[in-house]
Amino acid sequence: MMTKRRPVPVGEILEEEFMKPLALTQTALAQAMGVERRLVNELCNGRRSVTVDTALMLSRVFDTSPEFWLNVQRRSELWDALNTAERRERIERARPITRAA
Repeated sequence: MMTKRRPVPVGEILEEEFMKPLALTQTALAQAMGVERRLVNELCNGRRSVTVDTALMLSRVFDTSPEFWLNVQRRSELWDALNTAERRERIERARPITRAA
């Protein structure tokens, strides 16, 4: 279900719901994930999307499901696509294919 308000981005959920309660720094999270700090920084600042690999790592670190992280990402991407005039115009040009009888 799409809303008028943009969904909470992955980075905000990551910081507010997971990192802050555990007093985790970006460096500590990067070490736990086995990645460069830059990846965590880009996730937190909305400059990187959650990939399947990242979702699997986050799910291991925080004992969540990878689907949780992918769904958060998917909701934001769908909202952006439908609420950006240029993208929505392009999407709306697509027409259903009708089958010949």
